[in-house]
Amino acid sequence: MKRPGPLITLLVGLLLGLFMLSLNATTGTKTVSSTPKKESPPVTASPAPTKTSASPSPSPSPSRVPVPDASYAGRTDDDSSAVAVTVRDRKAIAYFCDGHSTESWLKGDVKDDGSMRLTGRNGDELNGTLQQGKRIHGSVDVGGGHYAFTADEAKKPSGLYRATTTVRGARLDGGWIVLPGGKQVGIVTRDSRASAAPAIDPETGAVTVDGQQLTARPATP
Repeated sequence: MKRPGPLITLLVGLLLGLFMLSLNATTGTKTVSSTPKKESPPVTASPAPTKTSASPSPSPSPSRVPVPDASYAGRTDDDSSAVAVTVRDRKAIAYFCDGHSTESWLKGDVKDDGSMRLTGRNGDELNGTLQQGKRIHGSVDVGGGHYAFTADEAKKPSGLYRATTTVRGARLDGGWIVLPGGKQVGIVTRDSRASAAPAIDPETGAVTVDGQQLTARPATP
């Protein structure tokens, strides 16, 4: 008679396998990935933008006004003296004269804004401003006196004239202002001695001083 041992062993194994299959179906099996998780690189904070302070706006330069080549003539506000100014290429020459004994020649530049500061001997000074190219308004300091003035544009023969020469060994220097309307104010200086000047012919500039025939010409810077 054959032994049933192997058959029983086979049956037991079969039953055990069925039991394990049933258990797996009931609980389920989680599959764990073996791939390691990659770490994200650390985030580096960007530096805050540097605030740039606004540069101060440059102060506007004074506007450049037209400065025509012209002559200007007028009187002081107290009507004691005459003032004439001639402008050429933004340079100016001026003459202050009371027609008796006080006079002064002054020179300087005309700035971009039309202002001018002209200087002469002994600290004499003229400060004025060209207004729309039609007149100069300002003041003159001469011989300790202060004189406000207005000089309007002068058309020939009005304007500023000068004559210099030597007569019988004496240096002669004459200055004339021909005002609009024809009136003349002038001084002749003979070796530093001043006196009223004789009238000139405004059309030709001809004048006789101490018997000497001279020609006064327009004074320019």
